[in-house]
Amino acid sequence: MIVVMEKDATDEQIQHMVERVQEMGLKAHVIQGTERTVIAAVGDERATKAEALESGPGVSKVLPILAPYKVASRELKPEPTQVQVGGFAAGAGVVGVIAGPCSVESEEQIMASAEAVKRAGATALRGGAFKPRTSPYSFQGMKEDGLKLLAQAREATGLAVVTEVMSSEEVDLVARYADVLQIGARNMQNYRLLEAVGKCHRAVLLKRGPSATVDEFLLAAEYILNEGNPNVMLCERGIRTFENHTRFTLPLATVTYLHKKTHLPVIIDPSHGTGHAYMVPDMAVAAVAAGADGLIIEVHPDPETAASDGYQSLNFEQFAATMQRCRRVAEAVDRRICAMDACAPA
Repeated sequence: MIVVMEKDATDEQIQHMVERVQEMGLKAHVIQGTERTVIAAVGDERATKAEALESGPGVSKVLPILAPYKVASRELKPEPTQVQVGGFAAGAGVVGVIAGPCSVESEEQIMASAEAVKRAGATALRGGAFKPRTSPYSFQGMKEDGLKLLAQAREATGLAVVTEVMSSEEVDLVARYADVLQIGARNMQNYRLLEAVGKCHRAVLLKRGPSATVDEFLLAAEYILNEGNPNVMLCERGIRTFENHTRFTLPLATVTYLHKKTHLPVIIDPSHGTGHAYMVPDMAVAAVAAGADGLIIEVHPDPETAASDGYQSLNFEQFAATMQRCRRVAEAVDRRICAMDACAPA
């Protein structure tokens, strides 16, 4: 349920109601809105009576949350959330761009990539240090050495670092180096991992599983939010269908639907969503036109020699041209691409 406070409710009244919610065995999530504060009372509400909260000091009304996902719902927070990490931001009218290679391969490769994507206008660097691969014989990543190279690239360029964490045991290690923890599609329903990143102070990029429904996607995000981490971004990276002309099917209608249901930023991954480099620029532009809050794009100095996913990676020139197109489209739909040190809400 949602405890809606009066516009002039004091900090003491808000804290009192938080304590009342907790006394009922529920978790209290305080959301500061543009006009008033609301408190989400989340948990098993079967033995809880709304009347017990309605009479509290400073309370305007108590409402049920109808969606199965509570903290992620627009019912709780009508305003869009913006996630901001250093010079990167996504949401509330700002389109954040994350770019870089599928995997960290060498110091030369990651440094060249970081400098090129920053020059083109990205504000966050992606790169896999731990790589979950379908085959156990495929390149598995440089692990902590890769994390150190990502941190070195951030030091040199100022780009926020986005990299995948694959297990709850590795959260603390990856968080020492990364600014945004990515949960890959294979781990979308790894609930212990979701809880672990929820307890971490780092922002999270949650990728949709290839066979997951939107409700399952949002409930996975709820696991993270319910542990107290509000900085969650949803990433649509394509779903598995009967089509075989693309690696996955990229449903851009998901952007509009998610914006209707949740306040969380929606990021589009046109690289995995198509699996073909020649399709990536058009799908990136289309995602911006559809209202996406961000893009995550694979970019490599020499895609032909990439250790992983070279067939869907752009080279530096292709990425720069894609960014120019995305800027023009963003302006046409009253949005803007996040620029370093200029990512406040539009």
